[in-house]
Amino acid sequence: MYFPWLANMDILATVDPANIHYIMSSNFSNFPKGPEFKEIFDVLGDGIFYTDSDLWRSQRKAAQMLMNHQRFQKFLVKTSLEKLEKGLIPILEHVAKEGKVVDLQDLFQRFTFDSTFILVTGYDPACLSIEFPEVPFSKALEDADEAIFYRHVIPERVWKLQRWLGVGEEKKMKKAKETLDRVVFEYIQKKREELSKGIQAKEEADGVDFFMIAGRDTTSSALTWFLWLLSKNPQVETKIREELKTIIPTDKTEAKWWKFDIKELNKLAYLHGALCETLRLYPPVPFQHKVPIVPDILPSGHRVTPKKNKILFFLYAMGNEVNMGEDCLEFKPERWISEKGGIKHEPSYKFLAFNAGPRTCLGKEVAFIQMKTVAATIIHNYNVQIVKGQHHSPNVSIILHMM
Repeated sequence: MYFPWLANMDILATVDPANIHYIMSSNFSNFPKGPEFKEIFDVLGDGIFYTDSDLWRSQRKAAQMLMNHQRFQKFLVKTSLEKLEKGLIPILEHVAKEGKVVDLQDLFQRFTFDSTFILVTGYDPACLSIEFPEVPFSKALEDADEAIFYRHVIPERVWKLQRWLGVGEEKKMKKAKETLDRVVFEYIQKKREELSKGIQAKEEADGVDFFMIAGRDTTSSALTWFLWLLSKNPQVETKIREELKTIIPTDKTEAKWWKFDIKELNKLAYLHGALCETLRLYPPVPFQHKVPIVPDILPSGHRVTPKKNKILFFLYAMGNEVNMGEDCLEFKPERWISEKGGIKHEPSYKFLAFNAGPRTCLGKEVAFIQMKTVAATIIHNYNVQIVKGQHHSPNVSIILHMM
């Protein structure tokens, strides 16, 4: 039992698009993540996702220059296609040939883990192989994710006491941090001996941790839920298959085909709609946390004050009936298709999977490139079936993994 006057946990949860637009865009400067947010995420250092003000602006500018650079984009496509052809496909072929069962969530995490590590460090950890080697970094990230979630829902004084005593989730957090630091520094040393000094290597490590959360966890989560939803909705899978045939050379439509052109994939509105619909129903980051700098009144009429109120956006609940209509629980890619057959735009404050306002996700295009290439390859070449007798539900964490 927690005593509310000791907990200091006055939380306002909202899924109102007007509130979210106000906080994320029109009055952005009054709603930073706040110092408590950074402390909750301390295991991941000073990454762009966790910082505010000048540090955040400088990091975002640097990340934007990198990700918009033509060489980076070419490297991204090359890396994704190579990891797909030499890593993911051989495993899927082996599993299909042997008639085995495979955990697709684990498979996608390995794919995005390797791809992201190559992009960030230039080093391939080669976790995506038929041997399924143990990945200490991945396990540490999962433990850190869960511990961070508990820091959101229990009083600060309680989790800080647990940290001091070295018990509970904080014990897992400590071990996870040790593993993350060790593994990241090993990879940095291997590829960048010249950056082995003090703070410079530390800054590099923080960047790796951020990109691993942003690249590995979110994309793999989306792909997992996407394939699960397709298995439950075969009519959607059939439509995507038919759409894919329009961009495959006519002499290859009945054969196995891996090398989908990302420019051609980007023209496929139904595939894009199906991925957006997955992100609407199962957003990889299920909630966000903000605090006001000065007292304010939200469009909904709620008063919020600094040092008292946390504001939580529940992305997982935003696709409700009020925001999306009576069929909100249905998996309908059609809701993302315009009358002319193109991709329909939904305001970011209603569809918050890639954040909104000045903090709009810089990796949106990166995520779609990876998701589309993997999804197209699997859908065209394989039939995915769920093992009977399993219960599938979201895991309790800051990332919406499948339990």
